[in-house]
Amino acid sequence: MAATEEIRPPAQRSRLRLGIVIALVCGAIAFLLVQGLGNATTYFRNADEALADREDLGTSRFRLQGTVVDVARSEGGTTVFDVEYHCARVAVRHAGDPPELFRRGVPVVLEGRFQEGSDVFASDRIMVRHTEEYRTEERDRLDLAEQEACGR
Repeated sequence: MAATEEIRPPAQRSRLRLGIVIALVCGAIAFLLVQGLGNATTYFRNADEALADREDLGTSRFRLQGTVVDVARSEGGTTVFDVEYHCARVAVRHAGDPPELFRRGVPVVLEGRFQEGSDVFASDRIMVRHTEEYRTEERDRLDLAEQEACGR
């Protein structure tokens, strides 16, 4: 063994391993925090607010809330529909298949952005807000109240 070679004692090697493990754990925690905060900063707008703030929103990503009004499916895995909130309608193009509970009259939250230069919301995620139990039981009464509120 050469005199210039240094051999680390076992205590230093175990401290080095512990330091590497701690660094990896801290890195994983930091990654999870950044991911969680990224989802928390996705802004939430009702359909009427989104239309009113259309110019300010630009093409930034946000969540859009509304009730499904008209649904038309087109080929290629795209669903085209309108959502409404406080009598303001937003046209939506959703890439992909909607969830099973998705249909007319269901409140949804959509994730996406307005298409550049238009008022069409390009969605890539649909979340149905709650179950259909009350809406199914009281469908006629709710439809009548919605029509009266929007002057139809």
